[in-house]
Amino acid sequence: MPTVERREGIATRAQFQTNDDKDMLRAARDLTKDLGEAKASIYWSDMLVSAGVGYLGMATSILSGNLAVSVVAGLIASLALYRALMFIHELTHIRKDALPGFRLGWNMLVGVPMLTPSFMYEGVHVIHHKRTQYGTVEDPEYLPLALMKPWSLPVFVLIALLAPFALIVRFAVLVPLGLVIPAVRNFVWQRFSALSINPEFRRKAPTGDFRKRVLWQESAASVWAIAILLSPLVLDWRPVLIAFAIFSLTAVLNQLRTLVAHLWENEGEPMTVTAQFLDSVNVPPPGRVAELWAPVGLRYHALHHLMPSMPYHDLPEAHRRLNAELGKGSTYEGANHAGMLPLVGRIARSTMIRR
Repeated sequence: MPTVERREGIATRAQFQTNDDKDMLRAARDLTKDLGEAKASIYWSDMLVSAGVGYLGMATSILSGNLAVSVVAGLIASLALYRALMFIHELTHIRKDALPGFRLGWNMLVGVPMLTPSFMYEGVHVIHHKRTQYGTVEDPEYLPLALMKPWSLPVFVLIALLAPFALIVRFAVLVPLGLVIPAVRNFVWQRFSALSINPEFRRKAPTGDFRKRVLWQESAASVWAIAILLSPLVLDWRPVLIAFAIFSLTAVLNQLRTLVAHLWENEGEPMTVTAQFLDSVNVPPPGRVAELWAPVGLRYHALHHLMPSMPYHDLPEAHRRLNAELGKGSTYEGANHAGMLPLVGRIARSTMIRR
């Protein structure tokens, strides 16, 4: 097993690879029994405000003749739209009847306009949470990044700049082409219909009610993508280029968050729930910056792996209770980290170890 830098006295994934910390798991269950109900007022207000600020910022960036105003408005738009987009993660975990209309509303206001409808994550992200598949070759959202070459990290982040262009091609070109060439349709579904980072992942064909959701979401996104491509004929290139720049920054922010969402040290073997927790990352308060780059509860990503169905607005309280009860030196503390820069540094140093 390769060695990477460890924090002295802190629990590590390797210690619990085959045996769970049952006391921690029991505490997580017992201390949060009164939490877990998704509150529609919080979800709707947060999503609507985030999307509204994002689109207002984008409009200001496009319409302003002042470069500084345009740049600042674009940055605000990117951060706000990033937060709105991250509700796609919540949609994969909440019960279908928990928030009536929220999935439809989110797709109409955020998912389709940003060419990332919820079907691209639904049915995919749940595999990442399966006990026997997390961190293995079957996990669509796992790569042993900490064990790869140093150049792999900047490539992993910077490739996200191309995301808006790739999505335009997928929805505006490949979807219509797939209507007449079934082989293209099958290829696009298997390879380009999931928000995954594992290049070996192949998505299975949708069935039942989910297939119906895929059809309308993909059709709406395709029409919107074609409209974007044709818009310079009516307007000019400025709105499209600014929107692409904002979406590219949003994609890079998400890729940076993904880079530090886990420690990425597993070589493909199955893990216990505790090991999965310790391979994941919490960036709890007092730091406030994490709320910008890991919004909608994602700063508690390790805790989320302990309790995947916990609504994002309850994660701070769940963390407070567990941290207070289990205390310093506990297994729970092993997943708490100071921030993005120390985590990037840890992974970067790990890639430089000769193996």
